[in-house]
Amino acid sequence: MLNRSLTLKLWLLAIVLAKALPMNSPAYGQIIQPFPQQPESFQERMRQQQEEQTQQTQEQLKDTWLRLNLQQPQLQQQQNIQQQEFTRQRQELIRQQQFRLQQQETRLQQQEFTRQQQLRIQDQQLRQDQQIRQQQQFRLQEQRRQQELRQQNNL
Repeated sequence: MLNRSLTLKLWLLAIVLAKALPMNSPAYGQIIQPFPQQPESFQERMRQQQEEQTQQTQEQLKDTWLRLNLQQPQLQQQQNIQQQEFTRQRQELIRQQQFRLQQQETRLQQQEFTRQQQLRIQDQQLRQDQQIRQQQQFRLQEQRRQQELRQQNNL
């Protein structure tokens, strides 16, 4: 597609230059409206000069067209290499992002595990505290009961 577009632009440039160059030359008006007093050789020289200019322009256009067509595969190859490099960099970036996400997920899992462990430890401590309180309450009750019994026996 790029090749077709380039070729079309070159042909349009060739047509414009082929038409524009002879009209812009100083002799153009003399060729179109020759003076009757001018000798035939002068008109012939002007015509030859215009033909030479046209031929030169055509050769320059041909050289430019050939140069561009020869450069086109190199440009295409360079674009392919750039595209491959871009794709490689994009894939590397995606891989790095995935790695960071995995690391973050691992950290979150570790934090959750640590939190669960802390909750288990707290729960265990609460149960132990409850047991200790219950034992203390039981001892206190037992002591009171014993004391009441002693008081009753002492009476």
